[in-house]
Amino acid sequence: MDLRKLKTLIELVEGSGIAELEISEGEERVRITRTISAPQSIVTAAPQIAAAPVAPAAASPAPAAAPATPAAPEGHVVKSPMVGTFYRSASPGAKPFVDVGQSVNAGDTLCIIEAMKLLNEIDADQAGVIKAILVENGQPVEFGQPLFVIG
Repeated sequence: MDLRKLKTLIELVEGSGIAELEISEGEERVRITRTISAPQSIVTAAPQIAAAPVAPAAASPAPAAAPATPAAPEGHVVKSPMVGTFYRSASPGAKPFVDVGQSVNAGDTLCIIEAMKLLNEIDADQAGVIKAILVENGQPVEFGQPLFVIG
């Protein structure tokens, strides 16, 4: 089982409501569990699978996101409902859905998050003005990570 498949499985467990996933492929067996109190997944695998590099890679974005949160303007924070890749526009050359200073209404599309080859539109849950965009275009996002500040 390759590392890309393991990473995809970890993201699936993190983004869903399941607490444990176990998969067997031939002689290889992988069990991924998550605890309610900690957002990180615990990976237990057969010795021939190098799962250790996957866990630190998943933990790396969390500390980087922490310093950005205190510097954000005050207001309503729109958080990511899933793990995926953040996109500001519908296609690479298109105009972004929103910019800083733009007024939005509840239900307006703010961005797209691609998860498992599906494009999910993220809508504003309240009206206001975009005070900050906290994620760069094309960057991976975690579940619950702040994306926008609406004031």
